[in-house]
Amino acid sequence: MTPGPHHRRGIALMIGATLCWSSAGVLVRSQGVTDAWEITFWRSLFMALFLFGVLVVQYRGDFVRRVAATGVAGFVSACLWSVMYVCFIVALSRTTVANTLVVCSISPFMAALFGRIFLSERVPMRTWIAMAAAIGGIVLMFVESLGTEGASGTLIALAIPLAFGVNVVLNRKMHAEVDMVPTVFVSGVLSCLVVLPFALPFDAQGTDFVNLVALGVVQLGMGCVLMVHAARHLSAAEVGLLAVVGVRLTGIKPSRRNESTTSGPVGSWLGVANAMPTSAPATVPTPRSTNTPRKPEVDSTETAAM
Repeated sequence: MTPGPHHRRGIALMIGATLCWSSAGVLVRSQGVTDAWEITFWRSLFMALFLFGVLVVQYRGDFVRRVAATGVAGFVSACLWSVMYVCFIVALSRTTVANTLVVCSISPFMAALFGRIFLSERVPMRTWIAMAAAIGGIVLMFVESLGTEGASGTLIALAIPLAFGVNVVLNRKMHAEVDMVPTVFVSGVLSCLVVLPFALPFDAQGTDFVNLVALGVVQLGMGCVLMVHAARHLSAAEVGLLAVVGVRLTGIKPSRRNESTTSGPVGSWLGVANAMPTSAPATVPTPRSTNTPRKPEVDSTETAAM
């Protein structure tokens, strides 16, 4: 069946979200702050300030009511966004980048499964195949870096695809009733409050804030808002599949210490690229700390996606 204009618009919006998320690599490598908790704090703060301004201009005196109108579902969605932001950092501080990203790559399966259970969305066989190909591509990218170390971090990383899947379903279910963009604003506020104790003392100064603002406004804020709008027109499986492409586009390199990436295999890109025609992190870059989730540092060769 030929995709309609709304479906094509959804794909365009989701590709835009993926491109925004993929900017993390350049932005993180271009600034001097290495503490992942601090990066997440500033990024969340600037995202919240940006969306606050956008929503106030859009709804004027109706801003508070619009935020409240999202109700319990909106608050849950905001919490799920925050879970993804924070768990990515904690996971990377306890296990390898490769383990974390491979676990995150099952997000489209979670979205498809929850979409099927809660929204009765049928997932065509070609989409299942595309998702398997995308995940296979991610695994090939990091096959040399996978390991059994950091079991606790790997388990924490599982919260990310679970939260993503539920959040996509919530956004799809609620979009006809209420604007869900305010939930992204609330998630920024929640994330700031959660990570602040771990982000202190701050090291950012001067020109660092140019990239930190860009991370908050473009990489996180615009990326998440575009995904919220895309979820109005795409199935949960399609949103998840397109999101996986962002892992490859971010240019994340698990090069910290003994981590490596298989840069050669053509199949690593084909697995993801082949998923694009059918449909297809956020995550935030953070490196891996050896002992505690406090103060994980970002290596100059690593990036953040969610």
